[in-house]
Amino acid sequence: MENFDFFNPVKILFGKGKIAELGNHIPKGAKILMTYGGGSIKKNGVYDQVMEALKDYDITEFGGIEPNPHFETLMKAVEIVRNEGIDFLLPVGGGSVLDGTKFIAAATYYEGEDEWDILARRAEITKAVDLGAVLTLAATGSEMNSGGVITKAATKEKLAFGNPLLFPKFSVLDPETTYSLPMRQITNGIVDAYVHVMEQYLTYPVNSPVQDRFAEGLLLTLIEEGPKAMASETPDYENRANLMWAATMALNGLIGMGVKSDWATHMIGHELTAFHGIDHGVTLAIVLPGLLTKLKEQRGEKLLQYAERIWNITEGTDEERKTLAIQKTEEFFQSVGIATRLGDHKVGQDSIDIISKRFIERGYVGMLPDVAAADVAEILESRL
Repeated sequence: MENFDFFNPVKILFGKGKIAELGNHIPKGAKILMTYGGGSIKKNGVYDQVMEALKDYDITEFGGIEPNPHFETLMKAVEIVRNEGIDFLLPVGGGSVLDGTKFIAAATYYEGEDEWDILARRAEITKAVDLGAVLTLAATGSEMNSGGVITKAATKEKLAFGNPLLFPKFSVLDPETTYSLPMRQITNGIVDAYVHVMEQYLTYPVNSPVQDRFAEGLLLTLIEEGPKAMASETPDYENRANLMWAATMALNGLIGMGVKSDWATHMIGHELTAFHGIDHGVTLAIVLPGLLTKLKEQRGEKLLQYAERIWNITEGTDEERKTLAIQKTEEFFQSVGIATRLGDHKVGQDSIDIISKRFIERGYVGMLPDVAAADVAEILESRL
């Protein structure tokens, strides 16, 4: 196992009715900017719960944060925070709202000429506005980590950022807030969480049995609970609770400590979202089987471990077992309603050429050297 430093200060308030406790965790007298997305929280009762819990606070609202939040939109909120003296941010929504609000927290105190440099140039973050979170969608894990992903609509760039100052002070996770979500968002979240685990697990062995077993437990939980969510006519609390906690644990840093992590699948998927608006979870389901096929030999040891421990594949040659494990993974994504081919989303060779060129210009894809920029075209072409 490799050396690591682990730090995660986020207080989790999990379960029914926990929104009512918000006032116990925000400093008295704080001026709050509450951020949210398209307004669904005003239809499903979450907004009313939050406002009741914070009735003694000065609250300014900022809605309209998009899926794959836009830099241009977020900068409007930054101006509000600066001009109104806001000193606490409260995103109420899914990962996009949380990610966007983390950017608002960082950009508010940024003193450079262009706040986009926080992402494009990895400009240093030295101060940030405090934030908490009320989660309404289980997917990204943003509620318990210090990173995010932002899109610049003007240039169709989707980039990641992070800093320990951006950990939420707390996050409220009430599974009932997910009841009104369309099934598409539930299944996207399942795939997103699954691939988060895979990015940290299916790389190279470093003698990390604790992390491996944690990761495998999360994968098995998602495989078991995902179809239940689709099969149930009405939301089941225990099912939604298990999915919510699995998604949080998938990207709160724990399973990634001391191991090799990748993120190439995410980086390639981000480009499909930026250029075509394909849901983030869907892009991951498209890319991952192609990437694993490309790296079948390089990552063979972990792929065989995954085949046996997750899919109970113990017979056949190494090649057959690895191929079947990749096939089973894609079939799982399809079983929760995800279309896993680029052709399903009207993406063709012209887009592959553009995306491939962008990676070649950057000179990197993920965090490991086994995926080169020149490989992106081959990976995507295998998914047509």
